[in-house]
Amino acid sequence: MSLSVFLVVLVSAAVHAGWNALLKGTGDKLFGGIAIASYAALLAAAGLLLLPEPLPAAASWPFVLASMALQVAYYVLLAGAYRHADLGAAYPLMRGGAPLLTAAAMAGIFTEALPAAGWAGVVLISTGILGLVLDGRRRAGGGAGVAFALANVVVIAAYTIVDGLGVRRSGAPVAYTLWIFLLTALPLLLFALARAATRARLSLALGREWRTGLLGAAGTVLSYGAALWAMTLAPVALVAALRESSILFATLIAVLALGERPGPARLVAVGLVALGVVAIRLAPGG
Repeated sequence: MSLSVFLVVLVSAAVHAGWNALLKGTGDKLFGGIAIASYAALLAAAGLLLLPEPLPAAASWPFVLASMALQVAYYVLLAGAYRHADLGAAYPLMRGGAPLLTAAAMAGIFTEALPAAGWAGVVLISTGILGLVLDGRRRAGGGAGVAFALANVVVIAAYTIVDGLGVRRSGAPVAYTLWIFLLTALPLLLFALARAATRARLSLALGREWRTGLLGAAGTVLSYGAALWAMTLAPVALVAALRESSILFATLIAVLALGERPGPARLVAVGLVALGVVAIRLAPGG
């Protein structure tokens, strides 16, 4: 991973932390997320109209469609996890487990081997994020929440691998990213509009949080687009793990902007993530 790619992924992680902080401030996280996805679709449509880049290559379209299905499954499982588990327990479990599974699948199935320092970085980042579960002030809320979160670990790893392989075949990383956001929003909107109760909640989220929606949409498109571009130049597993260093930036935002005081367990976990970032940078070719 070159220095330029390394820095782009770190910026992607910082942006990811920023728009998640925006989402945290919304009253309804699920429909705030759908609102952000809706605005992301509008930005993607505008980008595709103005973009001089050609359509993704035909070989990448099965990956685009598979990614769309996996992204929708991610939102459904996310809603289930947050319905049964505390955010502080479910989120780290989902985000911490995925890089390890991604690295194992890429090495075992797709023969994308990592150097020892790369594996050390992946393990340190995953361990640090999973350690944040210990910093939760409330219990996870029972087996159902954990089950949804663990299922989402598989989904996150799956769409990371699908998009890492798909964007390499696309010949047009920006267009590939925009099509994913455009197509993913459509079934989410249909889901939200299917019943009167969910229509009302979506309308409230779109109307009340439109500034947050636009900022969050721009952040998520830029963040994920940068990560996919990086996957065309560096191992998917390393990019996926490094992107989860967003927890470092999220901690800074929580302390500096939100006035939170992290406990010892959280500080240790963040330290492990920081060591993982250093290990990835020191990996051969880094």
